[in-house]
Amino acid sequence: MSLAPEKILSDLIRINTSNPPGNESAIVFYLKELFESAGIAVEIIEPEEGRGSFIARIGSGPKKLLYLSHADVVPVGEGWDFEPFSGEIKNGIIYGRGALDCKDLMAAQVSAALQLIEEKVPLQGELVIAATADEEAGGRLGVGYITEKHPQLIKADYAINEGADHPIILDGRMLYFLQVGEKGTAWCRLKAHGTSGHGSIPTLADNAVVKMSKAVSRLHNYRAEVVLIPEMEKLLRNLAELCGIKIDSLGPDQVDVLLEELPLEKPFVESLRSMTRMTVSPNIIMGGSKTNIVPDYCEADLDIRILPGQDCEYVESELRLIISKDIEIEFTEYRAPTFSSSKEPFYKLLEDVTLELAGKNALCLPIISAGSTDSKFIRTAGIPAYGIGHMAEGFDLKARTTVHGRNERTDTASLHLKTAFLKELACRYLS
Repeated sequence: MSLAPEKILSDLIRINTSNPPGNESAIVFYLKELFESAGIAVEIIEPEEGRGSFIARIGSGPKKLLYLSHADVVPVGEGWDFEPFSGEIKNGIIYGRGALDCKDLMAAQVSAALQLIEEKVPLQGELVIAATADEEAGGRLGVGYITEKHPQLIKADYAINEGADHPIILDGRMLYFLQVGEKGTAWCRLKAHGTSGHGSIPTLADNAVVKMSKAVSRLHNYRAEVVLIPEMEKLLRNLAELCGIKIDSLGPDQVDVLLEELPLEKPFVESLRSMTRMTVSPNIIMGGSKTNIVPDYCEADLDIRILPGQDCEYVESELRLIISKDIEIEFTEYRAPTFSSSKEPFYKLLEDVTLELAGKNALCLPIISAGSTDSKFIRTAGIPAYGIGHMAEGFDLKARTTVHGRNERTDTASLHLKTAFLKELACRYLS
């Protein structure tokens, strides 16, 4: 008999894969034993010692469906009310780092696959299970490495991954989100130059830190233009209707007005806001070497996230509107936004399976992510990818704030819903 998903999740949590250093190979060998015991051969990709990724496949046929998750987790920090790597199961709750990001998804995907094997379900296609390394540090040693060096191993028609917000309840209905895209990154380093001098006579010098502080202040007050892509327009219109807000037209001018009216939690509203415009956040400033020396150099690192149609040229033109020309702009990382169509028949299948399991009173809506997941590599490789965040009715709303925070946990009902969803989806698509 295959293991229950909560037992798998508990086992996964007990394997400390905090990144750094990662140690994902420990999970790879755990999964290897599960699948080989079920008669399924596995493949292990390990670009560096201890940084392994796991791939297994069941069924055969022309159709291919990829289930993707990552094995690493962020460091735990201090102040937890329980042991972060205990994996304890108590009163229907599974406790520990990774319970929601995203070892729960891995456990559900693995459990669904093992159930299909045990029940000898005839799949007329191939289900690929990939548990990969290094997502929390950008994915270079995980999906990034695989798509570059071994793309054939994860070739698929479609992929299911993390990435969607958890459901919310509006007007008595559970709203499930399906992530169809992610903003891109255009990280910049600003460089200000000046003239050094003695700190006791600052007027004889040209302080680079002061120059940079003025630029950062202007960036703080910057208001980017609102860009309303079709998926976000659909999402906002549905939210407005469910909240009883009448809107005749919804253009860029009305977005912020609507966001202020929505009676939703501030974190979710601000997440929606970030999905409708480029965001610029100055997060690191470095300048000066000694208290009595006026600094002649200062630099600031900006986290910039962009929407479709925006690129480095657009970012630089916007920055030049608000910072002086004597400050240099250097792009340190660029990745274009990635999107998958919500008009695909597969997207409709995701909706259908969700509503069949969650109840017809539920509602599915497309959403994009302000942040990043490994789906960026998958979409760039030409595979449409969709993120899920399915939870069962009655789940602890406070738990959502524990992702990358303290006291991370999930509930067994939600884990079973994810497992049932993934099992049914594979049966339906690969039938």
